[in-house]
Amino acid sequence: MEKYWDIIKNSYSGYWNYLKQELFFQNYWDNYFYGLIAISLVVWLLEIRFPWRKNQSVFRRDFWLDTFYMFFNFFLLNLIVLIALSNTASQFFNDLLNVVNLQLTDLQLFDVDDLPRWAGLFIFFIISDFVQWNTHRLLHRVSWLWNFHKVHHSVKQMGFAAHLRYHWMEPVVYKSLLYIPIAIIGGFDAQDVAIVHFFALSVGHLNHANLGWNYGPLRYILNNPKMHIWHHAKELPKNVRYGVNFGLTLSIWDYIFKTDYIPEDGRDIELGFPGDESFPQDFLNQELYPFGKS
Repeated sequence: MEKYWDIIKNSYSGYWNYLKQELFFQNYWDNYFYGLIAISLVVWLLEIRFPWRKNQSVFRRDFWLDTFYMFFNFFLLNLIVLIALSNTASQFFNDLLNVVNLQLTDLQLFDVDDLPRWAGLFIFFIISDFVQWNTHRLLHRVSWLWNFHKVHHSVKQMGFAAHLRYHWMEPVVYKSLLYIPIAIIGGFDAQDVAIVHFFALSVGHLNHANLGWNYGPLRYILNNPKMHIWHHAKELPKNVRYGVNFGLTLSIWDYIFKTDYIPEDGRDIELGFPGDESFPQDFLNQELYPFGKS
């Protein structure tokens, strides 16, 4: 037990030092703090220059709430819980393997270091996106997970920052389900993860932005604003119970597994979910909401 406590303490101090390095430009190629700001500003300027919903304010409804969520979930949440949880879960998993005389390397299918870098990045991206697509479906199908996911679906006007409005339990679920598939493929370094992460972050921002883009033929591969708007539609098709268009970065999974749905131009559809009129409007009560539900 003392070992796990030491891991938690070291995780906090390690992440705090890492965050200071980010803030004072000691990290360059994988600087998530300024990378998030840069991507957000670019997509926001695109929204202002090419607005799909022209009557939507530049500072749309809940703009500042979503901006707070963006920084809270991307940085403070890591400091408060995710890094320590991730490190202790990783050690716990390794300890379980040791009980049966296995090492994590014994489960690895292959090492991406043995492949060209582009191939390793591609494999990492495809596997992580597919696992997250399935996890996203679970958030809609499992009722207690849906109560957490409602925070994201409480957005009533779409904009880039809505991408990172989510309950802190969501990344716990995502990272837990993603850990083993990624762990059995070794060799990823921090820059590889940063490249994939910034690409996914950029596409996610664009998906939620006030932009009427679908990328032409690429829409069957990449998720896009005209597709993702229907994922947030308040009224679902009558033959669909749990939702549509679950893609995060890639749309191809929805087309393969027949969960795609774009019946018409969705520019002015109502967003949300049934009963969202009584959903909390402030950060604290949105965070507490799922714990008051069975």
